[in-house]
Parts: sequence; C-alpha cells; structure tokens
Amino acid sequence: MPRRLLLISNSTSHGSGYLDHCADEVAGFLAGVGRLLFVPFAIHDRDGYAARVRQRFALLEIAVDSLADAAEPRRAVADAEAVFVGGGNTFRLLAALYESGAFEALRRRAEAGMPYVGASAGTNVACPTIRTSNDMPIVEPPSFDALGLVLFQINPHYLDPDPASTHQGETRELRIREYLEDNDRTVVGLREGSWLRVEGGAVSLGGVAPARLFRRGADPEERRPGSRLDFLLG
Repeated sequence: MPRRLLLISNSTSHGSGYLDHCADEVAGFLAGVGRLLFVPFAIHDRDGYAARVRQRFALLEIAVDSLADAAEPRRAVADAEAVFVGGGNTFRLLAALYESGAFEALRRRAEAGMPYVGASAGTNVACPTIRTSNDMPIVEPPSFDALGLVLFQINPHYLDPDPASTHQGETRELRIREYLEDNDRTVVGLREGSWLRVEGGAVSLGGVAPARLFRRGADPEERRPGSRLDFLLG
C-alpha cells in the first residue's frame, strides 16, 4: 500500500497558533480519521504536550490518544488510525522511540499506508537518519538511523543567511554541504511555513515558502510551493 506522509517544517509560525498555518492541509490529509495517536516524546512535559495537541485537534473533530499513556506502545501503534509525531528535540524523540519498543511498529504501519503526520522533529525521524537535524544531542539514541519512510533527508526550519548579520559561525547551507561531503543523499531545506506531502509515488511541496534542494556535486536548487518533487522517491 502506498505511503501517506505529511512532513511539516514547523508546528508554530510567527503570529499564529499551534498548527494554524497548516490546519487546512492537516485536516484534508486526515479526512475520515476520527482518532489520532500522538507521539509526544520530543518534549520533556509529555502530558502538557498531549493536552495542547488534544485541544488543537478537537477543532478538527479528531480525538487524540497519547503514546505516552499506552501500557503497550507497540499495540497502540498497531491499532492506530493515524499518527502525529510532534516536534521538539529530535535526539530525545528517536531515543524514546527505540526505548519504548514502538520504533519498528511505527515504521511498519507507516510503510503499510497508515497516515503519518510529522512536524519538525517528527519530520526528521521520517528520514533515513537524523543527521540533518538542527538539534543539540541532549541524549544519545542507540543509533542515528530513523524510520526511513523517504529516501531523502530533510532539514526543517531551514534558514537563509542574513546578509546583514555579523555572525561568523556556520550557516545552515554550509552545514548541509558538510553533510554531503560524507553522505550522498539529497537534502531538502524545508523553510518554515512549508511542508512535503507524500502519497504513493507523488511528492508535492506545499505552504508559503520555497524549498532548497541540496545534492552532492550540484548547485543548490530552489523549488516553489506547488512543485512536484516525485524524483526524490528515486
């Protein structure tokens, strides 16, 4: 069964509430889903995070269960209609997925076509690895290997250099170029306010900002919202 993924750069945009900037896309993607399994592992306060997500999805008339409350996480994933993996720290999220025993179950269900919504860290763990995360490694997961639901890497919250800045540290583009020196895998710099929707063999870029594509041995490319990026699936 074709995979169904909605991979969002950020869950909150300046001047709007939680998931407001992508609410219509999320609602359309989850049409027909009455109950959602939420993975709150990227944030320390899992209960508070789940409460916030329940409140937001109630506006879409979707009930939310938290994986943190599940006595049997693997069973909860196996029984889920759809899953939302929230943002926060990617290293914490991946470590907790491994520790809970839900990692393989989540991979299998998503590969089989269960709708998967990820935001920020939840988008990172849909990639082959978490090596293009912006996050500090505050914990050490057993591996950097992630769910591998797509063949390419994503850098959420991709930020262009500020030409007026006096900061002399690495830019986001330079860090991605360093990644490509040792890894031959396309990286999508997904700016805030944007998302990728994967359905079967189709990949489309949605939202308000272009994405920046990085490939080894090639100049970066800009792709506008509405673009089809099916070639990313190989």
